[in-house]
Amino acid sequence: MVSIGKINTLRIVKEVDFGIYLDGGKEYCEILLPIRYVPKNVQTDDDIEVFIYFDSEDRIIATTEAPYAQVGEFAFLEVVDVNNTGAFMNWGLMKDLLLPYDEQTHRPEVGKSYVVYILQDGTTGRPIASMKIRDFLDDESLNEFKVGQEVSLMSANKTDLGYQMIINNTHVGLLHQHEVIRSIKHGEKFQGFIQNIREDRKIDVCLHLKPSEKTAEITDLILYKLKANGGFLNLHDKSDPKDIQKTFGISKGMFKKALGALYKQKKISITSDGIRLL
Repeated sequence: MVSIGKINTLRIVKEVDFGIYLDGGKEYCEILLPIRYVPKNVQTDDDIEVFIYFDSEDRIIATTEAPYAQVGEFAFLEVVDVNNTGAFMNWGLMKDLLLPYDEQTHRPEVGKSYVVYILQDGTTGRPIASMKIRDFLDDESLNEFKVGQEVSLMSANKTDLGYQMIINNTHVGLLHQHEVIRSIKHGEKFQGFIQNIREDRKIDVCLHLKPSEKTAEITDLILYKLKANGGFLNLHDKSDPKDIQKTFGISKGMFKKALGALYKQKKISITSDGIRLL
């Protein structure tokens, strides 16, 4: 069965001058892969991975190019045009992805990027985008998660408590501010862990499970800041916690632990006026 808006593995049924035709099953019969996308050394009856969508004339078509995200996934996409139909977003293919007006939470602006969910339109069958991300997140079933599990994360929103994260394209969780030791961009994707599943069914996530892993990242950050500032910073283990938070975005306790590690490694010296790179 062919899945629109996703990568499929399809069999080559025949070759023509302008491309190859793929087996689209009873529903779609034969699907064209234009000649510019045909890999070298393929032949009839070979299986090939292709992305299936609709071209500018709404004909079903295949490509070996991969979009930034598929149907059923969240993505951070840039708006390239807005007209009477809706907004159009660059998702890595020749034909831009439509964000219809009725799937917008506010009017998007050309040149700006937004977190959207990609779904298949119920009327046309075409892949479209939606800004209504909460409609596509599961707030009920948590059976697939356990504390300590590694998950994929995507930054969806900044809050007073930290960052709202999309987990595995299915759930939402919170990355608390005190767990963040580097700047996180809107729409950024990375790996993390389930830290806690609370009684109110809310999920907390973190970037590190082991304190040693977190300390290693902080020491790298301190060394980077030192090198960027000529090898000296006027911060040390007795500095005001607010100054440490402002410079590194971490607590004083985390900072002191990282300083101790760097001092033992003989990478820094600690004086009354700050720390110096050795």
